[in-house]
Amino acid sequence: MNLNEKVYSEIVRLSKEGDAFCDNEEYQYAKEKYMLALDLVPNPKRDWEAATWLYIALGDVSFLLKSYNEATEYLFEAINCPDGLGNPFIMLRLGESLFENGGDMNRIKDYLMRAFLLGGKEIFEGEDQKYFSLIEEIVR
Repeated sequence: MNLNEKVYSEIVRLSKEGDAFCDNEEYQYAKEKYMLALDLVPNPKRDWEAATWLYIALGDVSFLLKSYNEATEYLFEAINCPDGLGNPFIMLRLGESLFENGGDMNRIKDYLMRAFLLGGKEIFEGEDQKYFSLIEEIVR
C-alpha cells in the first residue's frame, strides 16, 4: 500500500525541515515539523512505513529534549510499525529512554542488548558510554 504521491511529498518535505532543525539543535521546532508530517499519515498509522521513521524521529528528538516518557511512547509506536522491530536505533533509544526514566534494569538491558545484536557495537558510537556499560559484561 502506497501513500498518495502529493501526501508523501509533503511528509518528506516536512521531515526534511525537521531534520534541518535537528541539525541546528532546534529540537522543539524539529518536533513540530515531525508532528505535522505524522498528522498527514492516514490511520491506522502503524500500517505505513512513513510512520516508522516519523515515530523514530519524534522519539529521538524527544530524547534530545530530555522528554524521556514521551520518547518512550513514540519509540514503542515505532516498534509496531513496518520494520520497527528489527531497527537497532529504535532499540537503542528505547533502552536509553527507559534508563533515563529509571525503568526496570532488566528491561533496559534487554533493549540495549537487542540494539547491540541488530547493530553491533557501532550503534553505540557517539552515545554516552554508560549505556553500553550496562551490557558490556554480557557481550564479552
